[in-house]
Amino acid sequence: MANHLPILDLKRSYADIKEEIQEALSRVLDSQSFILGQEVETFEEHVESYLEKGVAVGCASGTDALILALMALDIKPGDEVVTTPYSFFATASCITRLGAVPVFADIDPKTYNIDLDKAASKFGAKTRAFLPVHLFGQMAPLEEISALCRERSIAIVEDAAQAFGSWRRIRKGENAIVRAGVMGDIGCYSFFPTKNLGAYGDAGMVVALDEKIAARLKTLRVHGSGTTYFHDEVGLNSRLDSIQAAILDVKFRYLEEWNAERRVMADRYRMLFNMKSLGEFVTLPAELEDNFHIYHQYAIRVRKRDELMQYLEKQGISTRVYYPLPLHLQKCFAFLGYSPGDFPEAERLARESLALPIFNGLLPEEQERLVNAVADFFS
Repeated sequence: MANHLPILDLKRSYADIKEEIQEALSRVLDSQSFILGQEVETFEEHVESYLEKGVAVGCASGTDALILALMALDIKPGDEVVTTPYSFFATASCITRLGAVPVFADIDPKTYNIDLDKAASKFGAKTRAFLPVHLFGQMAPLEEISALCRERSIAIVEDAAQAFGSWRRIRKGENAIVRAGVMGDIGCYSFFPTKNLGAYGDAGMVVALDEKIAARLKTLRVHGSGTTYFHDEVGLNSRLDSIQAAILDVKFRYLEEWNAERRVMADRYRMLFNMKSLGEFVTLPAELEDNFHIYHQYAIRVRKRDELMQYLEKQGISTRVYYPLPLHLQKCFAFLGYSPGDFPEAERLARESLALPIFNGLLPEEQERLVNAVADFFS
């Protein structure tokens, strides 16, 4: 379909940086150095400077970032990790991979992030870590729970896979802004191609505020080997390769510009929907005060979600559901003993959430076309 509006089009932003990407690729190919090395170190240094705290450790994927973080904290079988039931699968699978137990707490229906009061109520004697997700690009207000975590020696591992570049103002004055991934003890990022900062394949990163934990992460990502062929523990083969690091470093230069562009798109969606007076049918995503939401996804809540999706597809407009089945109801987690109704807000969001196209290069007239189509459906 010639005028098809996709949920994502990476070609548009690539066209703007094509020459820089090709130069970076040529540099790596000329060096014939492909695993870790200078390109990775340079990207790690740039991330550290951007975040203004922590030690950055590149790895093979966002999933590995989560696993490595929990391994570095010595999460063992039987330990409990409190997290959200409404997220990408890896949020919970990284816990069970280590034999630990994910303990879910319901979400805030406005922000879609974990409800911090409900999360705190789940802390028990076996709780070793708290794993909040900054879903769709908006940070959870972790300052509200960080003191309690410190009191109980519960590590905070931020799943910031969808939130690289987002930030939160936690107080007035200097050092008031904290970026996603460095409010807790360890931050985990994904650079999957669809992310705001995306590689051209799988890639991830862990950022640790404690230098000893960071040193251990660097060992864990190379099979637990501090010195080649000598292994202090069993780690993973999870190294960020030079090609992906070089690509990410080019795209990193544009991240602030691209995130600002997404925020303009989010404002435009908000304006267009409000002009159509669709409040009876559509609930727009809420942005917390003092948050800089980067809108990795623009997910509305909508009545007759599945019917609307089908209607839009017939109009040549693609949308997507993140996520159709909460984690506590996934077949592979049945052994945890959860049932439908245990987390009603997450379950309701799974029935109502609909992600609209939002990507760099999306045109105002394309957004207007989509909103008009939604209004026609409900008219």
